[in-house]
This record gives sequence, C-alpha cells and structure tokens, in this order.
Amino acid sequence: MNPSARLQAAIDLLDRITVAARDQGGSADTIIAKYFAERRYAGSKDRRAIRELVYDAVRLLGARPESGRAGMLALARKRPDLADLFDGSSYGPAPVDPAEPVAKAGLLPGWLGKAMAASGLDAAEQAALLARAPLDIRINTLKADPAAAAAEIPGAVPLAHLSAGFRLAPDTSIEQLPAYAEGALEVQDAGSQFVSLAGGAAPGMRVIDLCAGAGGKTLALAAAMANQGEIVACDIDRQRLSRLAPRAQRAGVTIASTLLLDPNREWEKLEDLRESADLVVIDAPCSGTGTWRRNPEARWRLTPDRLARFADTQHRLLRLGAELVRPGGTLVHIVCSLLDAEGAGQAAAFLADHPGWSAQPIALGVGTPRGPGLRLTPLADSTDGFFVAKMTRP
Repeated sequence: MNPSARLQAAIDLLDRITVAARDQGGSADTIIAKYFAERRYAGSKDRRAIRELVYDAVRLLGARPESGRAGMLALARKRPDLADLFDGSSYGPAPVDPAEPVAKAGLLPGWLGKAMAASGLDAAEQAALLARAPLDIRINTLKADPAAAAAEIPGAVPLAHLSAGFRLAPDTSIEQLPAYAEGALEVQDAGSQFVSLAGGAAPGMRVIDLCAGAGGKTLALAAAMANQGEIVACDIDRQRLSRLAPRAQRAGVTIASTLLLDPNREWEKLEDLRESADLVVIDAPCSGTGTWRRNPEARWRLTPDRLARFADTQHRLLRLGAELVRPGGTLVHIVCSLLDAEGAGQAAAFLADHPGWSAQPIALGVGTPRGPGLRLTPLADSTDGFFVAKMTRP
C-alpha cells in the first residue's frame, strides 16, 4: 500500500471507531483486528503504519470527532507530511476542501476535564493518561523463580517494589517466549500487580474475588498465597469467567474455583459465604480512566450518566462485599479509575455508612495517599491509573 492508501485506511478505521464509541460498540483494538482480518493483502508494515496513524489521531482528539476524515485532518495540521497525502489518488483520500470540518485537538471532553481537575489531576497528569503504555509482566512464582525466569527473557527490566514484576520492550512477542508456554509469566500492568498485593493475601486464607472477570488478579492472589487456601472467583459475565479455568490450569493454580452470579440476584449464590472471607477483593466495574494509555478512545465513550451508573454499581458491590467479610477481615476496593467519584469518594462513603469499619494504611512503595486509600498514576508511578482502599471490619 502506498502512503495515501494507508491514510485512507486510517480514515476508514477512525470512522468505525468513532461510531462504535458513540454507540458503545467494540473497542478500537477489536475493530482494527477485524478490519485487517478482512484485508489479508495489507502487509505487516502497512498494518503497523495504519494503526499508528489511527491511535495518533485518537490521542490527539479530546472529544469524539464528527468523522474519521475530520479527525485525520486535525492530525494533518500537526503533521504537515500527511497533508500532501490528501491527493485524490485511486486509493487515497480526496483533496482537502478549505471549508470542510476539522476536529479540534485536546485532551478530554470539557466536562471530563473538570472532573479530573476536581479529583486533583492537573494538566500534566491528564496528558500522561494518553501516553503509550509499556508492556509489563508478572513472573508466576508458582512455576518459576522470578530472577531466573527473567534472565531468559531478552530485555526484561525489574520493576521497583515488585519482586515478580518486569518491564519488556513494547513489541516483545510474549506468546513466543518459552516462559509463557510454560505458564511461568502473565501479562499484567505494574499497577494491577501492586493493587493485587494491597489486601495482604497470605497462605491459608479464604479470599473472595468478587469481580474476577477473566482472573488476572485471581492468579496474582493465588501466587501471593503460595497456592494454599481458597479463592472463590465470582463474576456475572459467563464468557469472561470461563477463561479463568484454563488460565489457572496453565499457571498451576489449584485453589481457585469459579462462581457465576446472576446480576442483581448475587445473594442466591453467595449466601453460604456470608461473613466467611478473610479477604474480599472488589475490582469493580468502572470508567477505566486509568487505562486510557491502552484504550484512548474510551474517553469518547464516557458520559456523566454512564459515570453515575458505574458509581451506583460500585456502591452496591461494596455493600455486598462487606457482608462476605468475617469479623476482623478485610475488604479491598479497587478501580482502574482516577476519578474521586469512583475511588476516594466511594471508599469514604462506604466508611461513613459502615460504623466501626476502618481504613488501613497500604505500603506498596508507590502511590500517593488519596482520601482513605492510595492512588497510582501513569505520571507519578509509571503504571496504569488505579485507586485502592483497604478497609477492615471490626
């Protein structure tokens, strides 16, 4: 493909991503993967160049553009080399009409920028949310010694304060590494590794992972517990939860069982676990503002109403989780969001509603205190954005 054809492909993809963001459709990664699966003629260099154009445009535009072309014209204003590619050639984009709309560059939609500022995040912190994410892994201590395993992985750099965490070059082919095939490593952002440790999971505990999803934190908890004790991994998403069993088998985890819950009828399956858990971990559904480095188009999906719905869900899950904690046990609230409405404010509201419960200090070696918990950000900690609070029952 010539450069003009690559640009037109990027415009087509940006159109699809824009529509999906408006209609709460598939993620950009999914849309791009499907697009190239249908176009086998695009070589690896073409795919890489087109993908970079798309994500450069997405990161540039704070608000969802009117069209893919308007978005790419905004990028062309920042990159004059692209302007000449609007040449009207057979597979290239039509020449630019001076009167046609051009999207505006920016970090965030206006309301969201205000919410970030109110949550203590200045312009530099906001900009860091849109930088390119690194590639982090966790060595599975149930299968390998971290130092020995990392020595076999080219370019692995230890992550400070994480004995099993390492950072790799972004283009590392994880699936080709022997350690991956052996179940000795998992792809997991450093921030996710840190917050998985916040509850102090230890051998012999009963742990309930209330929003386990595909089980990334369940596997990290099992390693921290030396595969001794019990983990009940729960979720309402059958498809995501079904991925945990094969991942656990590959990782050598034998203490985790899955429990599929019915939305808004969770107690039908959880009643027998009431007041039985040493530790309940709630990695709650959230806006995902802390993961924009990986999914920058997600900020186009978020609305005030959608944020309010996430906050309501988190509030309900915290009340539900509290009923599962034994006296003296621990409840951990985690969100991959930096907004106080989902993090510090949510934890503070829980403590206000539950007399006798108390927030506990969290010593991870990273993070900044925020309300009753700790906040990790890309700028300050070189991780995805997270909030975590550790609260104990009297």
